Amino acid sequence: MSARSEGTPFEALRTQLQEAATEFADGPDALQGILLGIVDDVDRAVREPLEIFPVCHHSPASAVAMARRLREKQPKVVYLELCEDMAPLLSELRNCRLPVAVQAFASEVKGFPADWAPLSVVAPITEASAEYQAISYALDTPGVELVLVDRSSDHVFQWQAGGTEPTGPDDRPAEEEAALHGDAVGVEIGDLRPRFAELEEHLLHHGRVRHWSEWWHQYVELPLGDSDHDTYRQVMLLIGSLFRRLAPGDTGRVRVDEDRERYMWTRMREHLAATGTDPEDCLYVCGAFHASSRVEEFGVHGSDTFEISPTSESTWQYGLIPSSHAAIEAQFGLAAGSVSIAATQWSKNLKRTRVQPFRLAGQDGVKKAAKPRKAAAMAGPVGAEVTSDKLSGFLQSPPALDRLDEAELLGWSVEIVRSARRNGYLASTADAIAVFETSILLAGMRDRARPTPYDFQDAAVTCIEKETVPGRRDVRRLVEILMGGDRIGRVGYDALPPLARDVHDRLAPLNLKLQQRGVQRALLDMTSQPELRQCSDVLWMLRHLMPHGAARPIMGERELGKQSVQESWDLALGTHQRALIELGYEGVSIEQVLEQRLRRAAYAPNATTAQVLAAVEDAVLHLRSGRLADELGTRALEVLATERSVDGAPEVLRRVRRLLAYYRISRPVLPSWIESFAKTGYAHYCTLLPTAFTDEDATVRQVAAMLGFLFSMESLALSLGCDRTQLELAFAQSHPQEPSRVALLWAAQVHLGQLSRGELRQRCDELLADPLVVPAYPRYLSGFLHALEPVPQLADFVVEAVSKAFARLPDPVLLPWLPTLITTLRSEGADLAPLLIREAGRVFPGRLAALDGWVAPWQAAPEEPVTAAAGGVTAGRAVLLAAHPDTCDSVAELLGWEGTWEAEVSAPSGAVLDGRHPETAVALEALLAGS
Repeated sequence: MSARSEGTPFEALRTQLQEAATEFADGPDALQGILLGIVDDVDRAVREPLEIFPVCHHSPASAVAMARRLREKQPKVVYLELCEDMAPLLSELRNCRLPVAVQAFASEVKGFPADWAPLSVVAPITEASAEYQAISYALDTPGVELVLVDRSSDHVFQWQAGGTEPTGPDDRPAEEEAALHGDAVGVEIGDLRPRFAELEEHLLHHGRVRHWSEWWHQYVELPLGDSDHDTYRQVMLLIGSLFRRLAPGDTGRVRVDEDRERYMWTRMREHLAATGTDPEDCLYVCGAFHASSRVEEFGVHGSDTFEISPTSESTWQYGLIPSSHAAIEAQFGLAAGSVSIAATQWSKNLKRTRVQPFRLAGQDGVKKAAKPRKAAAMAGPVGAEVTSDKLSGFLQSPPALDRLDEAELLGWSVEIVRSARRNGYLASTADAIAVFETSILLAGMRDRARPTPYDFQDAAVTCIEKETVPGRRDVRRLVEILMGGDRIGRVGYDALPPLARDVHDRLAPLNLKLQQRGVQRALLDMTSQPELRQCSDVLWMLRHLMPHGAARPIMGERELGKQSVQESWDLALGTHQRALIELGYEGVSIEQVLEQRLRRAAYAPNATTAQVLAAVEDAVLHLRSGRLADELGTRALEVLATERSVDGAPEVLRRVRRLLAYYRISRPVLPSWIESFAKTGYAHYCTLLPTAFTDEDATVRQVAAMLGFLFSMESLALSLGCDRTQLELAFAQSHPQEPSRVALLWAAQVHLGQLSRGELRQRCDELLADPLVVPAYPRYLSGFLHALEPVPQLADFVVEAVSKAFARLPDPVLLPWLPTLITTLRSEGADLAPLLIREAGRVFPGRLAALDGWVAPWQAAPEEPVTAAAGGVTAGRAVLLAAHPDTCDSVAELLGWEGTWEAEVSAPSGAVLDGRHPETAVALEALLAGS
């Protein structure tokens, strides 16, 4: 701190504060570090040759004071507290409708922890903000230079206190309008809020308000709305110094704040030295907290010892994203509706003070004045001014009593009742009167001559909402809408990145206003309009890349080997404009972005085989790239060889079957990677099968999927050189104990021929006959249900087993099992249910009248064995065969069998065999009788 001069304009104020500290404290030293230090901070900032203009973000008073000061001073250089790397993007603000946010985005992170990615920094800008006034003045005034002097976006993450991962707001907003900034780190010009929790609580308590935004509106915003420049400047410096000196000793945050101040003053001195600009012709716009800085680098004559570290190797992209009042409030912890109230207050200030604000030429959403007034012309620059003490008069004068504007309050009361009725409330004229009177009453209880919007909000909630909220919006939200609503910005076409513009151009044949918010329906008939096929391709890629709801198909599908001829879509690209813009940071076309994401997902360290196969399928579906699909397929083969678990076996089976069917139809020869995948997967799952049967972590569905892969890929794997002995050895080593896995093993043995159906049926009957095993029988049935995946031929047996269970299981066992059966079929057997239903429809009678006389095939008594006759029809068959031996000789020659015809015996062997084993004839007769 430089030594104080005795002739400063604040000497009288300093003396008064020192006397007050001596009177109300034990001695002058008790408060000297705070009260006198605050005056010193204000004095130092005021005497700085380079004029410091302290602001508070989204403060109408700051915006009005900035517009007035710019027209008076007409500075040639404006230094602005904003990330210096965002400067090239500010000229695009004229192509947007405010509020918007300037964003720096880095998806390729180098020099930071990988789990921080992607890095995102946003700086929201509204019309009722001082920085927008400075930007508009600098960009539209010839000969004026705008210089951003705050740390770069890269340094924002370099200086993270404690090296912890940056996070977004603590309370996640529920509405999508409040989430427009996503998880980005907010950079706010003029962050002015006490960091001393006890001080903020004290101010809120004695100010009789609930939130800091309400306190600021009542005790700072309104008094400074009509103040002159010197008063505004000194009061803001006073508040900034007070909050700074009462801030708790968070060393990490204090270090970052002081480094930012050193950074900004270093950049300003570098610019002054390089251009030779006179500091008197410059204006430094920063937050009031940083304006009262005490670092050695402060001022144009400060120390030059601060060294700025180089940026990391991260690749940063820049763009404008839509913002909203709700997003700004959620990002920086402001009260709901405070930014909308500030926008309304901004309009009132302009009408009352008649200050002509600065607006960028061609700004979207700004109404052009019919006739420019002569008063709008800028006056000549003012000369050197003599600073006088304005603080003493401001602190000693009583607050100005603003008389009640009954017409405004009455209009609010009538409109809120009207809005409440539209939203389902039983409000009436009596409620409007009650809101009017209660607002005045609350303002009087809080020592206010005029009700504020917050008083009116409390009165409306008390008088109208009462107990319940009948509609989607409560009264508090209705008041926010009444006070201006949540304005949502929009980035114009010319300010969009190339990818976003390309998407709009390619979707132009749909003839929709895609930049508008809300959902729009798109109908695509590719038969009559083949050019819409390209729009369909774009929409399917957007559905894959953008959040849910941005592009949602209503009718139509896209699967391997299938393509719809008609589609219907619900599009909300205007609502999700931020997501579309951020896609532009990753590439110049959506095809490039999709390919990058598929590669990133496939080559991730924790990628599974199922995830890589999903990337292969997406590459074929959306990009139709055989090269990329083959590359990712080879990657899937590598990942499969390293997996030691069967967690993804069901997904692997489903995707491999689909890809294999597609390639067999679309290509004359299978790709080499899928042949290698079948061969490697066969050996891989044969190795894991014995362990999976006994592993408690592996589910029955996963084991069934392994068997499905082995059985469905067996013919292809054997043709490529695999040995079936591997599978036989795997089953020989499998010894499960859990009932469902045992049933699964039995079903697999039936498929391999190691177990006959009769033996399997006998085993199940023995289980039902054993009272000790009956409680566990539903678990066996669960295994048989999952066995339909690898062995669908057992569908009739599963129907038989389930029917026997319903017939013979006692109710205490059957009833608890039914919910498990239903949930199993719904969650894990959705593809198996049609197979069971079709088989049950074949077995059971189709008419109700036939049910009484129906006998289940497995319960029908076998008929008497057929006795073979010496002659007759059976003998005739043998005679016919002996009479025409040519066919039999040809078959024997084809099979390589050399034999001779035996002499005819009295009883043909075929007839004897038929007599010994009549089951086949009986089963055939029963089948014919049933049909």
